[in-house]
Amino acid sequence: MVGVPLARRSKRRAKSPGTPEKIASVLAYARLGWASCPGAHPLREGTRACSCDRIGCPDPGAHPLSPAWQSQATVDPDRLTPLWERTPEANVILPTGRVFDVFDVPAPAGMTALARMEASGTTSVGPVAAYGTDRVLFFVSTRGAPEDEDEWWSCHLDCDPGTIDETPGLRWHCRDSYVLAPPSTLAAGGYVTWVRPPDGTALPDPLRVIDWLADACQG
Repeated sequence: MVGVPLARRSKRRAKSPGTPEKIASVLAYARLGWASCPGAHPLREGTRACSCDRIGCPDPGAHPLSPAWQSQATVDPDRLTPLWERTPEANVILPTGRVFDVFDVPAPAGMTALARMEASGTTSVGPVAAYGTDRVLFFVSTRGAPEDEDEWWSCHLDCDPGTIDETPGLRWHCRDSYVLAPPSTLAAGGYVTWVRPPDGTALPDPLRVIDWLADACQG
């Protein structure tokens, strides 16, 4: 599906009176075929760091609101709009392992890899998001259900993110996992923002992208 870049769509819709930025974003994701669901958001006042009802939340503002998030996530605008009208401050959760997977790497390695990929002219670069100033998210095509289960891991609440031993700091969000998407807010301050917004073109091959990321993570 080829169309207007997400950033341009979101900006246009956000100018419409009474249309919150997050609703505009999730509707733009839906047009790309990317399901979303509401996430908790950080609290700036009071004694609690997260809008969820969990005391001592281990991942404030960075997890789905509902334990049934996988079934709640949808591309249906008639379902998405009421969700964010009820909770306008909710962060945006994108399930991975459906349309796309996400490589999640430390920011210095991620920006180095991105510069190298763009300079090479030989590797397709898909959407890239900055997770505050700490990490960078690379969106790639999903590999679906692999024959070798050992290839995969999930990175979500109550689980220690898996890593590849020889590639410190690199995480692969695939099925049963999710990521925060722009314009979500972060507990440490700042936002999730697009470095390269999605434009509806085909997502890159994860095995090609991971080579660049692994090299950058190793220095």
